[in-house]
Amino acid sequence: MSSIDPSLYLQAQSTTASPSGNNGATLGKDDFLKILMTQLQNQDPTSPMKDQEFINQMTNFSMLEQMTNVSSSIEAFTKSQSNNPIVEYSHMIGKQVTYALSSFDETSNIKAVSTKEGKVYLELTNGEKITPDQITRLSAEESE
Repeated sequence: MSSIDPSLYLQAQSTTASPSGNNGATLGKDDFLKILMTQLQNQDPTSPMKDQEFINQMTNFSMLEQMTNVSSSIEAFTKSQSNNPIVEYSHMIGKQVTYALSSFDETSNIKAVSTKEGKVYLELTNGEKITPDQITRLSAEESE
């Protein structure tokens, strides 16, 4: 009489799900479609899936697809904004800066951030335009 391999017993099996194709992440739309197609192929022809159940599953799939699309759009937007120098320096608008001129330091507030030919310029309330590397001090105070 042959024996059963102990590794096949239920208590020896992993209890965490590990869906194929997505490295253990949550189920994606491709996985959902595979499950739905398998369910449709293996249903009992004498008792097919009720219309209500099928509509519910298709609604779930549609919602999953839309959430995936929104997530992709937000990710693309975030990536595009993280490399924008205007966004990087916009937190400085309204702040007081002290910046180095040839022989003395000047103080003013930043009113705008702009770029020209790939270089960032801070536009000040006193009419000057400086680059961020000219700043020697930054504070939240307003200049008088």
